[in-house]
Amino acid sequence: MTDMDALIGIGTGVAGLVAGVVGAMFLGRSREQQAMAESQKIREDMIRKAELRAREIEKEIVDKARDRAQKTREELEKDAKEALREAEKSEKRMRDKEREAQQRLDKLDRQERDLNGQRDGLKRTEQQLAEKSRVIETQQQTWKEKHAQLQKQLEQTASLTADEAKRQLLATVEDEAKLEAARVMKQAEAQAKEKAEENAKKIIALAINRYSGDYAAERMVSVVKIPNDEIKGRIIGREGRNIRALEVATGMDFIIDDTPETIVISGYNPLRREVAKRSLEKLIQDGRIHPTRIEEVVAKSEKEVEKSCKEAAEQAILDLGITGLHPEVMHLMGSLRYRTSYTQNQLTHSMEVAFMCGIMASEMKLNVAMARRCGFLHDIGKAVSHDVEGPHAYIGGDLLRKYGEKEDVIVGVSCHHDDDPPTIWAAITQAADALSAARPGSRREQMENYIKRVESLETIANGFPGVERSYAVQAGRELRIMVDNSKVTDEEAYMLSREIAKKIEAEVTYPGQIKITVFRETRATEFAR
Repeated sequence: MTDMDALIGIGTGVAGLVAGVVGAMFLGRSREQQAMAESQKIREDMIRKAELRAREIEKEIVDKARDRAQKTREELEKDAKEALREAEKSEKRMRDKEREAQQRLDKLDRQERDLNGQRDGLKRTEQQLAEKSRVIETQQQTWKEKHAQLQKQLEQTASLTADEAKRQLLATVEDEAKLEAARVMKQAEAQAKEKAEENAKKIIALAINRYSGDYAAERMVSVVKIPNDEIKGRIIGREGRNIRALEVATGMDFIIDDTPETIVISGYNPLRREVAKRSLEKLIQDGRIHPTRIEEVVAKSEKEVEKSCKEAAEQAILDLGITGLHPEVMHLMGSLRYRTSYTQNQLTHSMEVAFMCGIMASEMKLNVAMARRCGFLHDIGKAVSHDVEGPHAYIGGDLLRKYGEKEDVIVGVSCHHDDDPPTIWAAITQAADALSAARPGSRREQMENYIKRVESLETIANGFPGVERSYAVQAGRELRIMVDNSKVTDEEAYMLSREIAKKIEAEVTYPGQIKITVFRETRATEFAR
């Protein structure tokens, strides 16, 4: 190949290359123009769509604004109409008030004219009264002078001064007033008590007839029988160590004297006394009596007594149908099993009072369960009266309040010894307590106190004028008084019974109540010859 051919080949290649480049340039420009055209078209479409959307939004806004304006116009018109109605009502009320005010003014004018007329009439009346008053004063002065003359003449005729006549008249009027007052009081009291007394007697008699309990006579000492007197030395022990251990462990006094086959346990606490009695009986039966064994037996006896108290309380509330008692309240009530008052067992007494309260509440259409609860718990304060000072009724109320008892029960227990019970439950409890304590055979008194009380009753009655003799009967629960019928009338006999009752209440201490009966009779005597 020659150089020319090579050059021609190179030239041809360059020419082809240039032609390819130019073609490519023309082809790229054509595509660019086509893309620009499409972009322009897309932009125009978007502008048209945006304009359409803008017109639609503008239309919606205008429609909404038109609707809101319409609603606002309607609301304003409605408010305007309402305000117009209120204004019309206010205007009507104002017109009514103006009319009322005018009527009142007219009425006041009429009243003022009437008052002026009355004022003029009063002036004329005052003048007339003043004139009459002067006439009356003149007449009174004349009457006073005449009264003084008549009084002087009466004093001369009766040989009495005015003061003496006045005293005699007052004495006569006073006696007549007393008799009349006694008569009126008797009639009023008889009428007031006619039905109440009949119902009360019926309820009390029913309560007594439906319940009656037996009592064992406990005392402040317990007696333990021993098989022989030789065991007394073993109980005392060497240098008295055994009996000292017993006394320390139980808190009781053991009296070992010359009384054959008997040891006396003395102490104020009935529970501790029962523990001591059981412990001593166990030691005598066992035969091993020394300080260590004594402590063991006393501890065991304490558990037995506590268990027996719990069983007694559970049996009592089961018999009475009482529920919901606090365990500590049950324990205290159970301890009353070994407590006595005038030899009357306190737990048995509480059960009897509860039964009687229930019977009376049933007759009176009251809550029987509440009445029994008050009666059963009324003496709970006596379970701790050895350790707490104060009346047992108030102590019992405080205990029941501490253990969450009902307020009616607390008041019934606290006030069952008050003169004027504040609630019906306290009154029922007081009545049942008096019935249980005062019925024949329930309590015992020392003979000296009994004789002294009976003598004081008869002495008080015999000290009144007109009393011939008096007798205390039915164990001092009734006082019968015989009076002189020439000195004491029927009305005075009634007053005499009240005065004697008041004096006995003030001067004599006695359980229950005392009936005072005054007898006045007319006796006619003649002899047949």
